[in-house]
Amino acid sequence: MRTISAPNAAYILVLLLAAPALEAQTISANASPAGMSKVRIVRLSELIGAVQMDRGVGRGFEPAIQNLPVIESSRIRTEAGVAEIEFEDNSTVRVAPDSEVEFPELERTASGTPVTEVRVLRGMAYVSLVKNRESDVTLMFGPGTAPEELRLAPLSHVRLSVNEMGAQLAVLGGTVQVNGADGMVTVPHKRTVSFSFTRPGYPSVSRDVAAESLDAWDRQSTQYHERVALLSAFGNAPASYGVNDLAYYGAFNNMGGCGTMWYPYFSGAAWSPYANGVWAWYGNAGYSWVSPYPWGWMPYHYGSWSYCPGNGWGWAPGGAWNGLGNVPAVSTTGLVSRNRPQLPRPPGRPPAPGGIGLMVVMTRPLVVSDVNRKGSFIFRKDSAGFGIPREGLGNLRHFSHVSLRRGTASTPVYLSIDRDGGAMRGPSRAGTSQLAPVMIHRGFAPPPVMPSADGFIPRNAMAGGVPNMGGTGFAGRVSMAPGPAMGAGGPRAGGGGVAASHH
Repeated sequence: MRTISAPNAAYILVLLLAAPALEAQTISANASPAGMSKVRIVRLSELIGAVQMDRGVGRGFEPAIQNLPVIESSRIRTEAGVAEIEFEDNSTVRVAPDSEVEFPELERTASGTPVTEVRVLRGMAYVSLVKNRESDVTLMFGPGTAPEELRLAPLSHVRLSVNEMGAQLAVLGGTVQVNGADGMVTVPHKRTVSFSFTRPGYPSVSRDVAAESLDAWDRQSTQYHERVALLSAFGNAPASYGVNDLAYYGAFNNMGGCGTMWYPYFSGAAWSPYANGVWAWYGNAGYSWVSPYPWGWMPYHYGSWSYCPGNGWGWAPGGAWNGLGNVPAVSTTGLVSRNRPQLPRPPGRPPAPGGIGLMVVMTRPLVVSDVNRKGSFIFRKDSAGFGIPREGLGNLRHFSHVSLRRGTASTPVYLSIDRDGGAMRGPSRAGTSQLAPVMIHRGFAPPPVMPSADGFIPRNAMAGGVPNMGGTGFAGRVSMAPGPAMGAGGPRAGGGGVAASHH
């Protein structure tokens, strides 16, 4: 077997991405303004803990599932969890716990420029825009029908906190223009703008940015996307479409007679790409297939899957991008009958009014990789990356090879909780604070550092031991605990708009 190196694989992929034509990912019945289109490709790219989503299809809030398409008028509501929304150009919105964000407008101009409105209704959200992209992004907040509106330029990176009294905008990168006493004022990075909803007037600007406990999570996620944004720009691809996840969770392999295809790590010959998933109802567009795998965006909307005897299922780019109508595409040329997959088919009729809008499909148990009680991360064969956090465990290739030979692979890990923007406050257990991001690290924890006389612990002091992974909330980030529709033993009926379909 010949494996293409990661840089070359990424380069090949971004070149192939220049080909697909866009198709509409919308069901909005409202007519678009002249010259505007609803053609957008936006998804729920990361989901940790308890998150709900109103998909804008008249079903209300339902349990959210990773890789759900986000269309105009969608809302994301977090409880004890966090969520990330990814746009076509690799820009992102990250939603903190106990927050709510909506997308009043997701359109595209006649020239192809994306037009995006993001409204933070309550809580906190981060917005990170990439450079060298044509886009029109408006960040909205405030009560009533005439909220505050801020236009964000490329490379903007901001953190917005909103409550019933007012809002604070921290400029973490780039610049932001706000309406001041003397007209529009440009606010540079490392400044905070405060808005009051109870005392009308102009906002005030302070010369510092207070740290928040979720800043470390935001930084890590931003860096994850930035690395791929650079590759995409180098390949001159028009959009990323989740290429970062493909680069991290798998690789292109040349399997001789099967040709070059992308294979997810930790997937053996018995794994099937369509054994588990969800049918999501989108009104006039019908049912859309949603994959639970962390890389499960592009391979289920573009290209096709093929089975290579002795090696398993692989994916090859090609064709046009399929939006909501992404009926499973599998190439069966030359396959014997025993290798032909049992493809899931959408339900024959729409859900009844007020009925279930998310239908879980389970043809076999969903294999999960996770942390065990002895302080090791267990990579399981045929998990295909499910349960593996997208950063913190390094290159996954070696662990994949070992797990495919032995059934499992493992590495010792420890967790740390970054509080107040970086200062560690000593050993802690997951779940003690739903607002403290838990970071996973390979290896063993450094010895505990005793507080100095002033009680400060150095930034590089990590919390020792492995916390109990059985809880919920933001601490579930480490084990990548599935959302309500997918359980450790496979999909299950999660209630509140989710049902299971067994075949």
